[in-house]
Amino acid sequence: MVNAMAIDCMHSIPQPPKESPLVFDASVLSHQLNLPSQFIWPDHEKASVHVPELQVPFIDLGGFLSGDPLAAMEASSLVGEACRKHGFFLVVNHGIDRNLITDAHALMDDFFELPLSQKQRAQRKTGEHCGYASSFTGRFSSKLPWKETLSFQYSAEKKHLPNLVKDYLCSKLGKEFEQFGKVYETYCEAMSNLSLGIMELLGMSLGVGKSYFREFFEENNSIMRLNYYPPCQKPDLALGTGPHCDPTSLTILHQDQVGGLQVYVDDQWHSVTPNFNSFVVNIGDTFMALSNGRYKSCLHRAVVNSKTTRKSLAFFLCPTSDKLVTPPCELVDNLSSRLYPDFTWSMLLEFTQKHYRADIRTLDEFSKWLQRKDDKII
Repeated sequence: MVNAMAIDCMHSIPQPPKESPLVFDASVLSHQLNLPSQFIWPDHEKASVHVPELQVPFIDLGGFLSGDPLAAMEASSLVGEACRKHGFFLVVNHGIDRNLITDAHALMDDFFELPLSQKQRAQRKTGEHCGYASSFTGRFSSKLPWKETLSFQYSAEKKHLPNLVKDYLCSKLGKEFEQFGKVYETYCEAMSNLSLGIMELLGMSLGVGKSYFREFFEENNSIMRLNYYPPCQKPDLALGTGPHCDPTSLTILHQDQVGGLQVYVDDQWHSVTPNFNSFVVNIGDTFMALSNGRYKSCLHRAVVNSKTTRKSLAFFLCPTSDKLVTPPCELVDNLSSRLYPDFTWSMLLEFTQKHYRADIRTLDEFSKWLQRKDDKII
């Protein structure tokens, strides 16, 4: 009875009006001199544009793709060296149609320059990884990224319909986005094929043969993300994307010519200069686990500027959701014991979408989370 009375009394007290939820509307915020506090990063994490350039190796895929075994060995050696050091490298002569890349960049404007209400037709729901996100305003309350994204699933699984990307985008945005969907369907297929070639080089460099990782990812279930970083009038206070390691397996990124990608190597930030003819490739946490820690995922971020919108295309290679992520036996021995427990990609994806904000410790925190779950079951 007392509790009931207490509850009744609480209900009778006038409650202050709830604050309106923060909305990242680029058409408004990109002109504001005073940033909302949620977008201001702590002093020790704030951006600096004056950083040294990262010396990233250029991996020429021309000979490898044409079947030259010596070129394949040379490329795999360079890939292995980069992955042991920081996990980033550039690929050139990759065979991807230049016009396809140009179209994929150009079409981003068709979507991101729409009024906010129209973009929200594809609104990403809490706990999901596909759809439109205006910053992460619905998920986090501080250190928000200064960006908009549109993410969608691509699948190379035989059981999936061939027009998965196009059908998803049309279902969210309308039939007028059919050509938009077709371009990104083609782009995703090209990225999937390029990923499998890179997986051959990674397998060779790790001594498990070129087919091992290719077969592991043959029927991948991956994520494509369009990143749109509008101008910010106080770029020294904000970040386009905060420091993090990708939880996925492999990222293939194409930057426009504006620049903004920075990588943390040797205790300092470095820039990765845009090159239209190359893709930036980096290892993610899932592949770090697959390699038993031999190859590292690396901390990186994106900075913004006050004058120009920056765009990037990110393809995140992921295994199928039920595929067991466990390193090949060749990478586990008396000198290299298991570093991470077995898991499926769907488990790590759930962890990063519902329980943890990706950073440099994601894989270690995920391993602890798995252990706690196992302890509860026991």
